[in-house]
Amino acid sequence: MSFFDTFSEMVVILFAVAVGYLAHRLGYLGGETNQKLSKLIINVTTPALILSAVANETSLPGPWEILSILLVAGVFYLVEFCFAFVVPKVVGGTPKQIGVWRFLMCFPNVGFIGYPLVEALFGHKGLFYAVILVMPFNLLNYSLGPLMLSGKLRFHWKQLLSPCIIMAIISLVVALGNIRLPAIIGEMSAIVGDVTIPLSLLVLGSMLAGMPARQVLTSARMWILSFVRLILMPATLAVVLRLLHVESLVLGVAVAQMAMPVAVNGTMLCLEFDGDAESMAQITFLTTVLSIFTIPIAAALFM
Repeated sequence: MSFFDTFSEMVVILFAVAVGYLAHRLGYLGGETNQKLSKLIINVTTPALILSAVANETSLPGPWEILSILLVAGVFYLVEFCFAFVVPKVVGGTPKQIGVWRFLMCFPNVGFIGYPLVEALFGHKGLFYAVILVMPFNLLNYSLGPLMLSGKLRFHWKQLLSPCIIMAIISLVVALGNIRLPAIIGEMSAIVGDVTIPLSLLVLGSMLAGMPARQVLTSARMWILSFVRLILMPATLAVVLRLLHVESLVLGVAVAQMAMPVAVNGTMLCLEFDGDAESMAQITFLTTVLSIFTIPIAAALFM
């Protein structure tokens, strides 16, 4: 995939993030507003976007193709867990910092940046593939995530009932059954779901405005971790998927998701579960800023 094509899409994304950053500085976004908007995105608009990807797709993939994507998802998370097991031990740090490094390796920003980029590069079909690939994300994020950050497992079966998981399962059933939904459902889901991308980017920019930037720029450890997350991990996944002869579109979507910075909800989880919120905020800031440049590189070299 062309470096400049991907970079141009990242510039568009960066513009929306920059507007969110400015809105935070002007007092329009931030604090409780960000929290409420994040809940709106996660619980309302993103589920609508997931449904829209299926309802408005004229040619859904067949059942065997979908099952093959789920197998790719297994490879995706296996690669992440391998890095999460090895890298924190090599890099070192306090026990809570090591928890942050493990979270960094396992949970990329598949929603706030991943979905917008995949839809821009690969269209609705690519977005549907992305939805399938990241189905385990919410379950793992809110079960293993707190365990990594605090050392204490906090999981409840109700976490399986998050709107994103429910809608992803519904969409999967619709696709596997080749069910054609009424056009009005596609229109209704699209009018709500389409606000997900710009709203996510605005909130992301506002979140970045509240994160510390000075200390992270002088930390060699942060730069090494960022390189692993943004370059080495997508490169490894690309090699593995090519050895498995995975179809090019699926490979591109998977590698794009792997090239994302760390999930932005990591800082909120640190605050809730007594993790190292400062280290999480710093690595979130650095990986997000660097991803504007590393994602086009990953696209040119690995997709």
